[in-house]
Amino acid sequence: MSSMPSLENRRWYSGMLQQEDWWSVWLGFTFFFLGLLSIFGLDLVGWVAYPSKWIGAEGLMNSVKPLGKGYQDLGMFGSILVTYVAFTIPTAIGAYCMRWDVKKFIGGWTCIFVITYVIWIFGHHAFFASNMTEREKFGLDYSLSLGGGASFIMALMVGLIIGNFFKSFARYLSTAAKPEWFIKTAIVFLGVKVGYMALKASGFVFELAITGAAATIVAYLIFWPGIYLIARKLFSMPRKVAAVLASAISICGVSAAVATGGAVRAKPIIPVMVSALVVVYAVIELVILPPVFTAVMLDEPIVAGAAMGMAVKTDGADAAAGAVMDELMCNKKLERDGVQWGEGYITTAAIMTKIWIDMFIGLWAFVLALVWIYRIDRVPGETVPKSEIWHRFPKFVLGYFFTWFAYLAILFLLPDHADEAKIGALPVEKGMRKLFFMLTFLSIGIITDFKKLAESRFGKMIGVYFVALFLFVIPVAVLIAWVFHHGMTVPLLE
Repeated sequence: MSSMPSLENRRWYSGMLQQEDWWSVWLGFTFFFLGLLSIFGLDLVGWVAYPSKWIGAEGLMNSVKPLGKGYQDLGMFGSILVTYVAFTIPTAIGAYCMRWDVKKFIGGWTCIFVITYVIWIFGHHAFFASNMTEREKFGLDYSLSLGGGASFIMALMVGLIIGNFFKSFARYLSTAAKPEWFIKTAIVFLGVKVGYMALKASGFVFELAITGAAATIVAYLIFWPGIYLIARKLFSMPRKVAAVLASAISICGVSAAVATGGAVRAKPIIPVMVSALVVVYAVIELVILPPVFTAVMLDEPIVAGAAMGMAVKTDGADAAAGAVMDELMCNKKLERDGVQWGEGYITTAAIMTKIWIDMFIGLWAFVLALVWIYRIDRVPGETVPKSEIWHRFPKFVLGYFFTWFAYLAILFLLPDHADEAKIGALPVEKGMRKLFFMLTFLSIGIITDFKKLAESRFGKMIGVYFVALFLFVIPVAVLIAWVFHHGMTVPLLE
């Protein structure tokens, strides 16, 4: 790990073409700006292939169509092929700039892309996805009413099977299985979604942003010192290990573990070990929390979403868990009360709190670096450049807010063009966002090896993570989410 003085040689633009974080912005911006051209009458994103609910052989062959009206002649296979080419080119360029093996990336990406679409289509079979109002249409007496959540769960399960039982294949796919890159790109697309929702329910979105920020600040100021004390007092962990664990469990997992490890100069193996735990526990949360929260908090959907954002400690798993819960809650609400909520608001609640937590990474890494250098390690004459806040700051967050505010600007400055803006926003916020969610689910499973939990070197870390997460973080997250979001409900589907 490089020493702190070398950080002073970095410029503000360092890493813009080499870092995954930045490439999520470039990838997201590429299609955001293409979608924005619909204001001028150009639909350059409507080709994206999107599956619909189906049953029977004929339904299967018509289950995927492009989202844009002007691209319907592409059909199922044409739209999937165009979608593949359109995303393969920029992702391969990104892989080249990040100095990955481009040949292996394209091979792995192609496999992951094909598997993703097969799962996505199969997950939209009417038995899995249709709700109570659609059963008669498909000739069904019963369905699981999972909506698009069925596809997400299947993608995770298939990924876990590949990652744990077909390890040679998983290693081949690993160059392209990049859940952090995929989910950060999806979150940039989510900014378009939030902006799109603001065109329809601006008051709700603003309220969610403000309450989410307040809840996150309170939660974080409780989480970090609490987890640090659990690690130090209950498990007698060394300061540096406790600091890395506290940041990983309280902020955003892998990114926070790596940033904190560098700030406090922990041994390189420490953030690696903690990151492995983060991924494994995130998968556990992803499977457990959505159905549990759906069962006990259906009357407080925004509380559940916000709590999910504070509890799940990777951007990928948090967004994925929020998306699954969104589907589960919307379908259960429809079945129980006959009320159809708008899609995406619960996911946004989860992402919104997670975004605010992510924004602590740069600031907190900088603070910890100062504490360790000037108070604990006490190295005479060593300084930490203020630019380190910028370098630690998650850049995809900037992409998220930029795309969001761009559509807010259209809402307030160009209201007459709102309808045209929706034409380009829909394929991005719906088709591309969900495609990258699917890629994230599959990739999380591919890179997850449950055998790592059995490795003795994890020792007390497993205990710290379990106690801190399930006995401290999740209960406190639910409590704080309730305090700040109690009474907020999801706007109805128009």
